[in-house]
Amino acid sequence: MTQNIQPSVTTHMAHDWLSAHSAWGSTMVPDVEAIIHSINRGDQDAVQLHLLTYNTQYADCFFTESQQRKKQQKLEQFRQNKVRLSADSDSDSDLDEPDLLLRQRLAAALLGFISGPLQPPVLYLCLQTLRILSRDHRGLQPLVSHGALLTLAQLANLSCHGGFEPALDSTDGQRWGNAGHVTLATAQDGDGCRREAIKVLCNVIYNSPQAQETASALRLLHAVWRSVRRGMRSVAASSGRFYELRLLFLLTALRPELRLQLQQERGVSVLTQALEQSLEVRRREGFVVVSESSGVRLSMEASREVIEILKTLFNVCHKLSQEEPDEEDAAQYRHLAAVLRHCLLCSCEEEHVLEEVQGHAANVLSVLPLTCLDVLLSGPQRATHHWEGVDMDAVHSLLLLMERRLGTGQKLKEKLTPVLNLLTESCRVHRETRRYLRQQILPPLRDVSTRPEQDCSLRGQLVRLMTHVDTDVKHCAAELLFVLCKENVSRFVKYTGYGNAAGLLAMRGLLRGGRTSGPRPAQYSSDSDSDTEEYREAKSRINLVTGRVEAEQPDPMEGMTEEEKEEEACRLMAMIDRLSRVQIIQPMSVTADGGLAPLWAGREEEEEGMVLLTQGRKDSEIE
Repeated sequence: MTQNIQPSVTTHMAHDWLSAHSAWGSTMVPDVEAIIHSINRGDQDAVQLHLLTYNTQYADCFFTESQQRKKQQKLEQFRQNKVRLSADSDSDSDLDEPDLLLRQRLAAALLGFISGPLQPPVLYLCLQTLRILSRDHRGLQPLVSHGALLTLAQLANLSCHGGFEPALDSTDGQRWGNAGHVTLATAQDGDGCRREAIKVLCNVIYNSPQAQETASALRLLHAVWRSVRRGMRSVAASSGRFYELRLLFLLTALRPELRLQLQQERGVSVLTQALEQSLEVRRREGFVVVSESSGVRLSMEASREVIEILKTLFNVCHKLSQEEPDEEDAAQYRHLAAVLRHCLLCSCEEEHVLEEVQGHAANVLSVLPLTCLDVLLSGPQRATHHWEGVDMDAVHSLLLLMERRLGTGQKLKEKLTPVLNLLTESCRVHRETRRYLRQQILPPLRDVSTRPEQDCSLRGQLVRLMTHVDTDVKHCAAELLFVLCKENVSRFVKYTGYGNAAGLLAMRGLLRGGRTSGPRPAQYSSDSDSDTEEYREAKSRINLVTGRVEAEQPDPMEGMTEEEKEEEACRLMAMIDRLSRVQIIQPMSVTADGGLAPLWAGREEEEEGMVLLTQGRKDSEIE
């Protein structure tokens, strides 16, 4: 997540550093002991040259990945030689312990070094090195203490310990540390160092539960929150805004109590304003949001900010769907839903970024109260897709998002289930949404020669998910199709086949037919399901279990006598009984209320009663 953050170097710094780098040579292996020695002597010029080499060498290195490569090399060597070099040659300590201790010593030395007065390029390089070191969760011990996090927070212009005094802006030209001060030549220098300090904080908090607890105790969330709000009021955009938003997301994702704190700090309202600012949109009458600059794609920088805000909003709002909002909160959530609708319809510079924006917008929409989702259908009048006079652009965008993620087949539980849930609940509360999606996903049947799960259409893809190994994915796909069928069992079986539908029907207690009576029973209109001419002609020949017309099969009992048929039935029952006794299968039967129960349970009770009755008769005869 945060380990991929790359440095941003100011122009005048880059010129000096590249000149020095050409003198040292790009292939030189950095000497960590020499770096530590230079730090202890306070020789900033030597530290600068050493760290430039170190940072260039390890710019794209993740030490845990390096350790895995070493373990793989040891394993390959063992396979070739068939001899283990030592008792624990593949252990973490044997492979990486000396390097790990050196990195820990380097991190501890750098933390003390950046607390004193340093030249801006040296400070930047020190923070860049700490960011590289903070990628390895095993070497974070020097970076997780109160003092270390306070030092990094101060360099990031974040005032911790609940102190809400104004922190110095980068334009002030100075930064005060724990044991001295650092003079920053320009605002650009200050921005670069500030960004690197926030990146280090992101990595440390992401990789260390101890750092997460310390950050909570230091009230780091409040410091970041104040900085975000201050940046929203600033005319000049802050170059570190994205990293502040990333840190805000990490804190709310990893510490549940901080989500509640942010919610109490009017988090939803302020984050909605931040989202509008990054999207460059303004609110019009009602709950309609329009762009201030038409036809302009969302820049990469703005897209990254939008994604972080959406992720934080999800953390803060994830329990809102379980609550009944009052009038003021409902208005706020509707406003947020209108902005999220714009996220679904906006355009970005790159396609994969747009899908990520839309995916996170769908995640937030899926946790908002259902009564606030009507805003999705109340857009401008120039809708491209509509149904019965209602704007369906946002719903169509969600449908395309679902289709793309169905096509990839990757991380279905993480990426697909929120979209499926959102579409399902929208269909329950909005008739127009259900009718539009039904036409797109479950059009009237014409070809009944193919099994539903073998169809290449959207219906076929969703039906295939109804037997997925992941229970959540299976349930969400079945639930959407069931709602599109207005929770009518016969219609559901018609479009999916009884074999695919049995799982959901058994869970709902609907194996005997009827309608669901769940916690939120939807009110559906009484319109009937119209059949095509092709379906009516083939209806009598459709196998309800498979959902298609099957070829006629010869009778397997043709030519058998009644005695042979009875023997075959007894043999089959004996095999089922044997498999059930060793618990390979569990025969079930449909109960009176439409649920499932073990087939033999009632029969065993009857047999036990018969035994007791027979025993009672024998006892009376003896007396």
